Amino acid sequence: MNNQKGFTLIELIVVIVVLGILAAFALPRFIDVTSDARAATVNACAGSVRAAVALARAQYMADGNATATTVTMDGTAVTCNASTGIPVATAAGIGAALQSTDGYTITYGTGTATFEPESTASGTCQAVYDGTTGVVTVDTTGC
Repeated sequence: MNNQKGFTLIELIVVIVVLGILAAFALPRFIDVTSDARAATVNACAGSVRAAVALARAQYMADGNATATTVTMDGTAVTCNASTGIPVATAAGIGAALQSTDGYTITYGTGTATFEPESTASGTCQAVYDGTTGVVTVDTTGC
């Protein structure tokens, strides 16, 4: 009398295939990291802007002219506020200090520059640069 217990190889393969199909359809619904990726992108952009401000101010201080309104960074003229060296919130200021803003929509306003990832149009997934104080604030609520 043959009293074997267990599953056949075909039964195991069918179960694995069914689980694979369920995982392929169900997993993306549970794991949506798009908003986390956008928030990380905005935070990285804010870090880049802060670094550009610090480099422009360091060059301004190294030049030693407290009345100058421009500094030269890597051959690019950056418009700064006199006496502080903080880049102004324009394309000739912080835009020139960054030198590359691929993937971002930049809106220059009165004293501020707003950096928003091109993949979102929420208006609340952005980094805002204040050209008078050099402060960068991040808003990731709409990412």
